[in-house]
Amino acid sequence: MTPSPIEDAILALLTAMPAGKSIDPSDVARAIQPERWQRALPQVRATAVGMAREGRLVITRHGKPANPDLFKGVYRLRLP
Repeated sequence: MTPSPIEDAILALLTAMPAGKSIDPSDVARAIQPERWQRALPQVRATAVGMAREGRLVITRHGKPANPDLFKGVYRLRLP
């Protein structure tokens, strides 16, 4: 399965960060769709949830890992 542009953007942004640092999902949305990035946020979230289920990234809330199936509200993404 080929990675999606969203997965590529998430991984590119995360690998550019210092170890243990996280990114904001809006940064991913802006990277893939600079003009109307807000429209990309649901796809970014869905992709992030899928990647978190596979163990490829961690979704955090308030700096702590969150269950990808149950979290609500503001979140960030980091590498495991």
